[in-house]
Amino acid sequence: MIEPGIYKEVMGSFPSGVTVVTCLDQDGGIVGITASAFSALSIDPALVLFCPNYASDSYPVLCASKRFAIHLLSAEQKAEAYAFAGKGKDKAKGIDWHLSERGNPLLNNATAIIECELWREYDGGDHAIIVGAVQNLILPETEVTPMVYHRGKLGALPAIA
Repeated sequence: MIEPGIYKEVMGSFPSGVTVVTCLDQDGGIVGITASAFSALSIDPALVLFCPNYASDSYPVLCASKRFAIHLLSAEQKAEAYAFAGKGKDKAKGIDWHLSERGNPLLNNATAIIECELWREYDGGDHAIIVGAVQNLILPETEVTPMVYHRGKLGALPAIA
């Protein structure tokens, strides 16, 4: 048996980007989850994946919505990362967002946004593996520094020479 604390420490040693996945609930409110378990999956068709915990209160809403936006967070979006990592209905309180033409809630200031429709869902132990079919890609007009998660801390990715 793998000891969970050591497993988390080892996995936390791998730097990753930070995303927030958002959708609308049936009342039109924004729902979301912070996820560092995110990856591009396929170019043809264009697919991406993220892995929410089954215990997340946002997980069933994300699945029921059938569409969502994945925000690749900038280093300036720590408030968003922490807000959507929490529990409860008011995660977006005080966070600026707007609806896209596709009807997805979009957060301001991300390094990029990927709008998706649910393509498939797979079991992944205590997490789901959600695969999204990419419907739209949004890049900011100016270059933004991405956020990185490493050993339990959020920070800026320094410029790569």
